[in-house]
This record gives sequence, structure tokens and C-alpha cells, in this order.
Amino acid sequence: MSKAAFGLILNLLLWHSPAHGVDKVRIGLSALSPTNWAIWLAEDFGLLKKYGIEPEVVYIGGGATRGINALASNEVQFMAIGGVGAINAALRGLDVVMVASNVNLGTQRIISNPGLKNSKDLKGKRVGVSAFGSNTHTTLLMVLKRWSLRPEEMTVLQVGPSPTMLISLQKGWIDAAVVTSPTDFIAEENGYGILADIADMRLYTLQSTIAVRREYLRGQEDQAARFVKGYAEAIAYIKKNKNEAVNVLKKRLRMDATHDKHIEKTYQRYTSKYFDSVPYVSIQGVKTLLEFLENDNPKARGADPASFIDARIVRSLDQSGFFKKLYE
Repeated sequence: MSKAAFGLILNLLLWHSPAHGVDKVRIGLSALSPTNWAIWLAEDFGLLKKYGIEPEVVYIGGGATRGINALASNEVQFMAIGGVGAINAALRGLDVVMVASNVNLGTQRIISNPGLKNSKDLKGKRVGVSAFGSNTHTTLLMVLKRWSLRPEEMTVLQVGPSPTMLISLQKGWIDAAVVTSPTDFIAEENGYGILADIADMRLYTLQSTIAVRREYLRGQEDQAARFVKGYAEAIAYIKKNKNEAVNVLKKRLRMDATHDKHIEKTYQRYTSKYFDSVPYVSIQGVKTLLEFLENDNPKARGADPASFIDARIVRSLDQSGFFKKLYE
């Protein structure tokens, strides 16, 4: 082996070896959704370990409440959760703040039986969400408000994840549902209608944020910064390596080759429409959610949107050119 080749291999090994001791951290997921794609890929491809983070990814489910409880009790150090859950927790006085977000726009679409042609047709019908207090539930309520409809004008049911909602739709147990990709594409192929595309409505719902406890951040800011590095690199990897990224999503969502075209559409939608290259939490998204929460929570009225975000890590990495280098 030549000295040049040996030097190249040595440099690669040093680059992929963490400069710090490996820190074991737990990362909670509130949903089995493509919004968690970057976390899954970072775990599978060692992108967090590259920065000295040994991840244990835990599916918690059950809506925002269960995820926030896991974070508040330090069962997990990072929680991938919709912004409304983090904001509600902070309004209740819990020690929670958002440090990053890879998807600020709402990713859901409202699918329905072919007989439902417009929003008014939802009156008197049964509409499925994954769980009360979840992103899908909040999104439905926000869309109904924009449509000048009230949830009392229909029956809202908590059904489970998107594939379960499609099955419930097929069996006639519900008439419409708020789902994520690739379920929406499968539904379209089977003749179900799309009543709303949340992203096209420009609803900034902070679909997927990374929340931590402020106490953790005060003592482990360097660890948190290394997590954000691996997380952001995974987003870039997804955008630049289609085949590998698609395989990760297929495995995590347990989808076989019959759904390749649906995963392909999901990839195109997420990389072109949803994933932000620089993972700032949208201040507009916080404002939108606070306005939505005002009626039920007086504390939301007049709250400072910036107080729910700690942007120091992302801002510092942005100013250093870290995110730009990921896409060179």
C-alpha cells in the first residue's frame, strides 16, 4: 500500500471517529412517520455515532402527552414531536424547549370516501385521527377552523397510525382521515379523494421538532450540538442518496416491494417540499400554533413565540458554515 493511500484511509478513519467519548442518549419518537426519517437513517448509518452519540431510539406513540411525559421524566433526552405538544407543555410550566425542526409545514393530507367532494360534506361524518392531542388531531382542528367548521359538527375518532386509518376507511368505520405519506398515495390509487393538502394550505404546524429539557441543555449543550450535527447530516444524506434513504424508510415502515412507487412519491415530496436543509424551528409556526391555542388556553395569548425556541445551536452551526458544507 502506498503512503498516499495509507494516509487517505487514516484520514477517513479519523473523520468518522468521534472526537469525544461516545455518549449514550435516548431519542423518543411520538409517531411512526417519514418525519422521523432522519433519525432512523442517522441510527442505521452511524451518523450520530460519528459525532460521539450512541443513540437508542424509542417509539413511544400515544400522542404528544406520552412523549412529553417521557421527556419531562428524563426517560429520553431528545423527543421528536410536533410543535403543538412542546408548546402546550411549556405553557403548562414544564421544562421543555424546541432546539431544531426538520419539517415546519404540515405534512398530512385529509383523505375521504369518493362521495365527499368538499369540506362541507364532512358535516355529520366520522373523521379519524391517530390520537387526541396528536399532530393529526391538531391539524384537523386547524383546518376545520380555516374552513369555518366546528369539530362538534362531525364525529372525530382516534383510530391509530395512518395505515390503520386507511383500513378503517376501507371497512366503512370512518368517512375521512388525516394521514401522512405514503398512506395518502395508496389511498389515492384506491380511489379515495384528497380533501386537503396541508402543505398547499401553507399551514406551519411545526410537524416535527426536536424538543429537550432546558435543564438538560444547560448541562449538556455540547452533547446536544453533536446530536443536531448528526441529525442535520442525516437530512442531507437523504436528499443526496435516494436509494439508500428509500431502503431505510421501507424497512422502518415495514413496506414491501409492492409499495415501491408509493415510497418513491414520498421521497420526492419530502425532499422537495418538506425537509429543511437548515433545521431552524419556524417562528411563524410557533405564532400560528399560539393563535390556534388561544381559545382553549389563555396563557397562549400574549406569549412570546421566541420563548419556546432555543435556536443557539442551529444558529451557531449555521454561522460556522456547517450546514452549507453538508450540501457541497
